[in-house]
Amino acid sequence: MRVPLERYGTLVPVVNARRADVRADAQRNRARVLDAAEVVLARDGLSASMREIAELAGVGVGTIYRQFPTKEALYQAIVQDRMRRLAERAGELAQAADAGEAFFEYFSTIVADSTVKKVLVDALAASGIDAKAGAPDIKGPIAALLARAQEAGAVRRDVGMEELLALLSAACLAAQHNNWGDDLRARTLAVVFDGLRPAGKARASG
Repeated sequence: MRVPLERYGTLVPVVNARRADVRADAQRNRARVLDAAEVVLARDGLSASMREIAELAGVGVGTIYRQFPTKEALYQAIVQDRMRRLAERAGELAQAADAGEAFFEYFSTIVADSTVKKVLVDALAASGIDAKAGAPDIKGPIAALLARAQEAGAVRRDVGMEELLALLSAACLAAQHNNWGDDLRARTLAVVFDGLRPAGKARASG
C-alpha cells in the first residue's frame, strides 16, 4: 500500500533542526578546541599533547581527531583562526571614533600575536604546509587603518605601507627572538609610535 507523502511532511523541520543542532555543537567544540590548543601550545610548545588539549577543551580526544586528523591540521587551523580574528578586529577598529588609537592598538595586537603564530608557522613549514593558505590577508585592513590615522593627523603623512610593514616586521621579529613580555613590548612600541606621530605629537612618558 502506498503511504501518502503528507504523513512525512512534518518530519522535515525536525530533521533540519537536528542537523542544525549538530552543526552548532560541532562549531562550539571546534572553537573550544582551538582556544584550548592555543593555551596548551603557549605553555608546552610543539610538544603539547592532544590529550591535554582535549581535557582543557572539555571534549574527547576523538572529537579533536574528527575535526583535525593530524597535529599539523590543528596548527594550521589555529593560524588561520588567528588571522581571521585579526581581520575581524581591523574591521571593528575601522569604525572606532579615535582613528589614531585604533591604528596603534592594531599595531600592538599584531606584534603581541606574532610570537605564538611564528612557532606554528615554522612547524608547519617544516612539514611542507603553507600555514596561511586560505587565511585572510590583513594588508588591506592595515592600509585602511593607516589612511584613517593619517587623515586624523595621528600618523605622519610620509609613512607609507612599505615603511609601516618594515617597522611591523622588525617589531615582530624582535618580540619573537627576545621573548618580549607585556611591559617591554609596551615600552618599546611607545618609542616606535612616537616616531610614527607627527612632530610635536609625541606622547608624554609616564
